[in-house]
Amino acid sequence: MKITKIAIISDTHGLLREEFIDELKNVQLIIHAGDIDKEEVLLELNKICPVVAVRGNCDKGKLREELPFSDIVEVEGKYIYVVHDINTMEIDPKTTGIDIVIFGHSHKAYEGEKDNILYINPGGAGPRRFKLPVSMATLTFENDKYTVKFKYL
Repeated sequence: MKITKIAIISDTHGLLREEFIDELKNVQLIIHAGDIDKEEVLLELNKICPVVAVRGNCDKGKLREELPFSDIVEVEGKYIYVVHDINTMEIDPKTTGIDIVIFGHSHKAYEGEKDNILYINPGGAGPRRFKLPVSMATLTFENDKYTVKFKYL
C-alpha cells in the first residue's frame, strides 16, 4: 500500500510558522500557492522536501521573476494545477485533464468538488488576515483515493 502525502500552503507573506513545521516534515512534497513575499520562506521549505511554488499578486522582485504564474504537477497519476488566484486561471481544468486545482489568495480554507475536479484552498498560513483562522492543508493519496485535512491555528 503506497501512501503519498503533500502539504499545501499559501499566503505565507514572509512568515513560515513554527506550528506548521512538524506537519511539513511528514510529507513528500510541499505545494505553495503564492504570496510568499520573502525568498527565505522558499529556502526553508526546500530544506524540508521538494517544493512546487507559484507566484502570487504580492510577490515582487526575484520571486516574481523566477516563479511561474501557474504550474501543473503529477502526483500518483493525478494532475494538479496550481495557481494563486482561481479567478486568473489560464486553462480550463475540465477540458485539460486536471484532477485537482490548488489555489490561494482569499485566505479562506476551502475544499469542494465541481465537474469531478477537486478544488483546494489551504487558507492563509502567514500573518492572520481578515479575522480568518491561520491554516494549511494536507492532501494524502492512498490506493487511488485522496483525502484532504486542514490544520488550523
